[in-house]
Amino acid sequence: MAADFPTDDDTDGLVARSRPGDNAEPLSVSEISNILKRTVEDRFGFVRLRGELSGVKRAASGHLYAALKDEKAVIDAVMWRGNTQRLPFNPEDGLEVVASGKLTTYPGRSKYQIVVERMELAGEGALLALLEKTRARLAAEGLFDERRKRALPFLPRTIGVVTSPTGAVIRDILHRLADRFPSRVVVWPVLVQGQGAAGQVANAVRGFSKLPVGHPDRPDLVIVARGGGSIEDLWSFNEEEVVRAIAECSIPTISAVGHETDTTLADFAADRRAPTPTAAAEIAVPVRAELAATLADFGARKKRAILRPVQLGRERLEHRADRLPTPEALLQPQAQRLDDLSTRLGHGLRERAARARERLQSDRARLNAPLLKSRVAQAQERLSAVARLMVSLDPDNVLKRGYVRVVGPQGTVTDKAEAAKHAALTLKFRDGELAVSTGDAPPSAPKPSPKRKAAPKGTPPAQDDLFG
Repeated sequence: MAADFPTDDDTDGLVARSRPGDNAEPLSVSEISNILKRTVEDRFGFVRLRGELSGVKRAASGHLYAALKDEKAVIDAVMWRGNTQRLPFNPEDGLEVVASGKLTTYPGRSKYQIVVERMELAGEGALLALLEKTRARLAAEGLFDERRKRALPFLPRTIGVVTSPTGAVIRDILHRLADRFPSRVVVWPVLVQGQGAAGQVANAVRGFSKLPVGHPDRPDLVIVARGGGSIEDLWSFNEEEVVRAIAECSIPTISAVGHETDTTLADFAADRRAPTPTAAAEIAVPVRAELAATLADFGARKKRAILRPVQLGRERLEHRADRLPTPEALLQPQAQRLDDLSTRLGHGLRERAARARERLQSDRARLNAPLLKSRVAQAQERLSAVARLMVSLDPDNVLKRGYVRVVGPQGTVTDKAEAAKHAALTLKFRDGELAVSTGDAPPSAPKPSPKRKAAPKGTPPAQDDLFG
């Protein structure tokens, strides 16, 4: 009975056996994967591929994964974190790029891929496409809205400048500020081109913005400036982190990047765009000489405005004064009346003298001793009555009863308000006078009151005019 086991002549068998003359041992999957990996890496140790980015994503580790494709093929791409940090742009789907690196395989998926060490945009057209795409995306967020723009300060005391400290830009800005209105300038030195420039510019703008109000170095205005160049030279000012830093800045900003024909996304985000750095200095401050002339003009107008009412009042006063009568004309009626009264007075005196003379002549016969004595007695009685009345009305008579008379510079003071006007007063008592002070001033010495000379006893009071 024939055996069922395969013979040496069989080509197929259940168990793998080595054949005579065959020294090739079977390879493991890992071995063939490693052989393929070395073969691909040795053959394609450095390649440059041009294609469109697709499926771009960043891992939490910082590595970048994507695919490069054209119309007929696709190849996976990976870029390690160290290289992604040096990328001059933000990779996005749809961008056409040129990737430089080496081809390798990924045994875990039996796939080949390119490990990208450097990635560049494929020509200026791709760069402009990326610029437009970024602009549209940021504009949709409202970062370029005109309603967000703030008015610049009229005369900033401190101006912050974000630029290279060694270029001609800062010299132009300082020179222009010195010509127009010398101001304090705080420079935040940054790179304005190349690797890391965008991060430095964004950090500088945020640094100025984070300075507390009242800090001596906090500017009233920030100027982000750079000289002219190609679109690649100015690309740092198109980076999203720079645009967002300018849009979020708490201080009004002026973007002065490039020349008049250059436009960056920083220009759209800033509160004001200047065509050149020199123009930014002109926008930042006014001309001091023009301000001085304006102030002088305002001063002259103010003076004219103040003097105009005075001048008009003087003109009106002169006009009304011309219409007033002269003093002579005003006094003429009174002068005429005075003359009339003088004439009448003379006539009246003469007439009265004549009547008195006639009366005297008529009474001459009746002038005898009894009549004269009677008239003298009547006169003495009248004088005595007047003397008694004078004594009763004399304010010093009541001093004997304990009253006091208050005397001021103008005489007797009878009310409190009048007394408060004088710093010193005199209190007159029955037996003398006492000076008192009502304020801080020393009392003045009282003036001695004139003593009336007593009439000798037996002297009759003065006799009235017998003809009166």
